[in-house]
Order: sequence, then structure tokens, then C-alpha cells
Amino acid sequence: MEGDVMDKVEAKATVCDFDPISGSIPATKVEITVSCRNLLDRDTFSKSDPLVVLYTQGAESKQWREFGRTEVIDNTLNPDFVRKYILDYFFEEKQNLRFDVYDIDSKSPDLAKHPTDFNDFLGQVHCTLGEIVGSPASRLEKPLGGIPGKKCGTIVLSAEELGNCRDYATMQFCANKLDKKDFFGKSDPFMVFYRSNEDGTFTICHKTEVIKNTLNPVWQHFSIPVRALCNGDYDRTIKVEVYDWDRDGSHDFIGEFTTSYKELCRGQSQLNVYEVVNAKKKIKKKRYINSGTVSLLSFNVESEHTFLDYIKAGTQIHFTVAIDFTASNGNPSQSTSLHYMNPYQMNAYAMALKAVGEIIQDYDSDKMFPALGFGAKLPPDGRVSHEFPLNGNIENPYCNGMEGILEAYHQSLKTVQLYGPTNFSPVVNHVARYAAAVQDGSQYFVLLIITDGVISDMAQTKEAIVNAAKLPMSIIIVGVGQAEFDAMVELDGDDIRISSRGKLAERDIVQFVPFRDYMDRTGNHVLSMARLAKDVLAEIPDQLISYMKSRGIKPNPIPPAYSTGDHLQTNPV
Repeated sequence: MEGDVMDKVEAKATVCDFDPISGSIPATKVEITVSCRNLLDRDTFSKSDPLVVLYTQGAESKQWREFGRTEVIDNTLNPDFVRKYILDYFFEEKQNLRFDVYDIDSKSPDLAKHPTDFNDFLGQVHCTLGEIVGSPASRLEKPLGGIPGKKCGTIVLSAEELGNCRDYATMQFCANKLDKKDFFGKSDPFMVFYRSNEDGTFTICHKTEVIKNTLNPVWQHFSIPVRALCNGDYDRTIKVEVYDWDRDGSHDFIGEFTTSYKELCRGQSQLNVYEVVNAKKKIKKKRYINSGTVSLLSFNVESEHTFLDYIKAGTQIHFTVAIDFTASNGNPSQSTSLHYMNPYQMNAYAMALKAVGEIIQDYDSDKMFPALGFGAKLPPDGRVSHEFPLNGNIENPYCNGMEGILEAYHQSLKTVQLYGPTNFSPVVNHVARYAAAVQDGSQYFVLLIITDGVISDMAQTKEAIVNAAKLPMSIIIVGVGQAEFDAMVELDGDDIRISSRGKLAERDIVQFVPFRDYMDRTGNHVLSMARLAKDVLAEIPDQLISYMKSRGIKPNPIPPAYSTGDHLQTNPV
């Protein structure tokens, strides 16, 4: 009995607080390969000896820091560097990169000690990691600049997502003749899986469901990343503990066994029937054999497609913005208005738009974005519209890049009259119509709604979102001003999945954030907007993948990379 009590205490410490959602997943790692073509020749009696230095920019300080260098390749103007850069990739962040190319004549590792008259400097290029990843086949070619009046050649940057064990294992187990732990019934068994760490400790990685009142449970199939099971080491020990569930959380320990990913890969066989052993019982009872057996019923492994797989295979992300022009924003000519055009500082609408848009635009090849407004009276007749183009062109509401959207936004403030009410459903349905027309995985749509107020058409918007959840689209809502945004939290659906007329949304596609949470009291808008973009965009990759998986869409085969040697000869030889 005393042993059982100790078993319960130990079980409580290890099992009760397990939350599979809270475990942090490592960032995706991306490998950058660098080549250059037609570099400047700085050496008199031979060709240049190039090296490329990568600098990354800190989000807070905006300081450039050296991240790493390629090797030096002697005597070439067309180097293909072997040494790679491996970067953590975050879709939700703007990761600024700078590549500087040098001709190395000195043995000194300090580039600042080289002659400063451009003798060693061959050019530089600025880009974002998203720009490289978002290019066709994740291959970006850009002209080098930085030397006035000189053609510096080009740099070719290729991104490759590191495999990092992206496989998912799906398996099913059953048990036979487990120990009976309950007085008035059989046991309520469940299993807990742990992977071993380098230091001999164990980390919990999966917990099965509880099967009530049986000594011979058959658990449901479950899927788990292989890296979570063994971190890529197929021989690493996996420990499995079997418990009898108790309502108060003091679960009774039945026994345990160990296996490995390598052993599980053998599939259903006598080799994957495990004795469940309770070591304390074994010491106490001479005749003790085991506390039952657990058998592997099925095991298979599939490679999980990632966000980058789809982007690399050509999926385009289309960005649409919808801006709230209701009267509650205040008169744009007055400094108290949320739409006030301060000549020295962007207003909240413009800042939110720029923060999110600057990142998303890297994933849209033509950089043309529809920009809509809602809640205003339009000239010449003063009719109220909840779906009007900011550029005034109904036939073509597209704006050229972020600057084009901001220009159209400022122009609209001079021509429309702020009115009301705050209706979201027209702009949600507007984007949904486009998304409904392309459901093959080649395109994904993101709608950014920036609003100041309480929503007027909640029922219609909920219905529009439930319908949109079946489509390749996501919705970001940024709330500006000091209003209560309780309705927006409901639309977000993180805690309770949104529903309409008794129908649940198929996926969670809405992310809401209040702009005021990101206002930096020190006035550091650059940092606060980076945090805003990070939080509102963090869910987009998973939302895109959830759509693709729900429709069984796999990434298209990647088109062959363009080679600089493949260009057509235009001059006769």
C-alpha cells in the first residue's frame, strides 16, 4: 500500500501538469548558399579573391552585426562558395540581411584594416530573409551596388530549409492483462512517452488518451514529430510509463518499458511486444513477472510538409488591407483623430499597415495589393460603402507596394466622409470570393482589417468567417484606439472556436491584437512595430498548412533552379 502511495506521488509530479501544446518548437533553420557572377576585377595580375560577409540587423538597436563569412576563393570573378550560412527563420519577423563582398589580399581577419579606397570592397546588397525564401524556388538574384559609377556584378542567394528530421511517426498501441488498480472496477489506463536526453534525464513528449474500465485497452492512433521522440537519434531510448487514471490527478503507476525509434520502425511483430514492469513490485514479490504487456499495432512515417515547402513550390500569398473609415475615428484634420495625418509621424493605421505589410509583401511576386475602405460616405452622391477601393478605381483596386497603399489611404482621407456603421462582413466576403476561386494550393489570401471600434454586424461577420475557414485565407484584425475589443477576442477563436448558426469554423483563421499593447512609451516605434508584426503574423504559417492538410494538398514539384549558364546566347559566336 505504501508503495502505491509513493507511486501516486511520483506520478503526480511527472504527469499532471503535462501540456503538449506548451512545448516550444525550435525555429525552422534555413541554409543560405551564396554565389556571385561577374564581380569587379581588383587585382592587377590575376582575378579577384572574393569573400562574402553576412551581416544581420538587431530588431532593437538596428545595428548591423557580422553573422559569418564564406571562405575565400582565389582568382575568380564567378565564385560558388561552399561555406553556408545557417539562420533561424521566422515568417513573422522582418529579418534584414546585408551581404558585403570583398577581394581579400590581406591575411588580416579585420576588414576595417584593409585599404579604405574601395580597393578591397567589391559591392554589397541588402535584402530580407523572407525575400530570398519567397523568390521562385527560393533563389534570389540581385545586382551588387555600393560603388558609384561601377557595375559590380550580381549575387545569387539560395535558401534551403534544413531537413532537421521533419518526419512524423503515426503509431497505435494496445495492452493486455494490465494490473487492476481500482477497487470497484478495472483500471483506466493511459501511457506517457518520454525521450531521453544527453544527460540521462527524460523529457515528456506524448500522452495517450485514457481508456476507461479495462485491462486490455486499445489506444487511438497518434502522430508525433520524430524529432520530439528522439531528436534525430534513432537509437536513443524512449521510455513509456503506463498509469491508471484517477479523477484527482493522483494516477497509479502500473509499470514501464523502454524502446527506441529504430525498434518501433520494425512495425507490428513479436519484437514490438513489451513487458510492462513495476520495479518496486519486482523487488517485493519473488513470483512477479510483469504488470501486463503493451503491443505495437501499427507504425508508419511520413514527411511533414512545412510552410517553406509550399512557398518554395510557388504558393503565392496575396495581401489585402481593409481600413475603418467610420466617424468614431474622429475628424482627420484634428490631432485627436486616429486618422490624423501628422507630417512628422505616421498615425496608428499607417504604422500597423506598414509593420504587417512590409513582411507579407516579400511573399507576393507582383507586389500589387488590393486596398479597401469601409464605413464612409463616398463622393459624389454621399452613398455609404463598406467595400470601396482606396484608389477610387472599382475595376482595379490594386496599389503598388506598401507606399502605394499608404498614398491611396492618405488620398482617401481627403475625398471621403467618415461615417458608419462598422461592418466587417462585406470585406471578409470580398476576399473570400477570390479565395473560393483558387483552392488548389497555388494561392493563399491574407486580409488585414484595421479598425477602431465595436463591430456592428457581428452575426453576419461570424457567418462570413465560418464560411471563409473552408477557404485558403486568414484574417488579421488590428484594433486601434482605446475602445473595448471584446467582440474581436471572440472572433479570434483561440479559446472557443467561432461558430455561426450551430456550425463550427473548420479552422481558426482569425488573429486579433490591440495596437495599444504595442505602443512603446520610450517612443521606439521601430521596435514596437516589429513586435506587432511578429505577433499578428506568427499564426499564418500554421494556418496555411492546416488548410493544405485539410484538402490533402501537397507542394508542387519544385521547378528546376535557373542556372546562370543556361542563358540564351543573343550574339552569334
